[in-house]
Amino acid sequence: MKIDAHIHVTADAPQAIAFMEDLGIKFLNISVTHGDDWRDHYYRRFSALAENDQEHFAWCTSFDLPRFPDPAYAERVIAGLDEDFSNRAVACKIWKNIGMEVLDENGCFVQIDHPIFRPILDYMEREGRTMIAHLGEPLACWQPLDPGNPHYGYYSQYPEWHLYGRSDFPSHTEIIAARDRILERHPKLRFVGAHLGSLEHDVTEVADRFDRYPNFAVDVSARLGDLMCQDPEKVRAFFLKYPDRILFGTDIVMPDPFSSLDPDTVTLRCEEMRQVYDTYFQYFETDRLTTHVGQSSTGINLPESVLNRFYLENASAFYPDILAG
Repeated sequence: MKIDAHIHVTADAPQAIAFMEDLGIKFLNISVTHGDDWRDHYYRRFSALAENDQEHFAWCTSFDLPRFPDPAYAERVIAGLDEDFSNRAVACKIWKNIGMEVLDENGCFVQIDHPIFRPILDYMEREGRTMIAHLGEPLACWQPLDPGNPHYGYYSQYPEWHLYGRSDFPSHTEIIAARDRILERHPKLRFVGAHLGSLEHDVTEVADRFDRYPNFAVDVSARLGDLMCQDPEKVRAFFLKYPDRILFGTDIVMPDPFSSLDPDTVTLRCEEMRQVYDTYFQYFETDRLTTHVGQSSTGINLPESVLNRFYLENASAFYPDILAG
């Protein structure tokens, strides 16, 4: 069995369930607060899936962004999280708009170590819950567009997130430093850095955080191309040294309910997912040449014991209720 521990797919059709069973995979659907309609777009769909089919789906909640001033903000968020965890949420997600979009009453960017979030982080740590965080962006966000970089397509398509030459935005270093400060302040908080913790350009940087923060893990979602840019022996050594800190995930995004689609479209979506999974599996399980987002690399051919942790056991450790059902 495998767990895709970072995905956004409303696979509520029998054909999709058959696909998941054929692949032997369970989905952890992640809610994301990008827009006021996030509860309709992600939250309600993903929570309902997990409620109705725990065998195939788990879900991760999130919370509304602050609007300053709002003295009751943390209390309101915590009450909502209490309800969500009682409804089988296995984690809470924070997104890159914290640090790169949200402003305080003085027009300054709000980082995750801002005092307004501290009661929420205290609650998560005290209650033994898991936080998954997409904070910051790949380093390429702050560099000139490079057609050879795995993120060229994204920043070409979404220039509003490309910050090269933008001195009016926080730097990559500032955002990561704020994240690291909360890891220091909350040492018992289980914390998963989405997308290799936004340090995907160098696994040595991730390893440094593993050594400093024992409850910090990362997933590989949407960052296979970044691993493929690095020496495969270096990447393999990283996985072998930290076999219990790296989670499998893809970040496939298909939030529209499959039940609302015609059968041919569902077939196409399942085939698109299979192609993604086949690429990931080939890179991690073999030493064959693998190509993805313009990058090519030999696979890292991980041993079975490490693959079992990567695909299943680490997700179960960092999201303790994920195997319910």
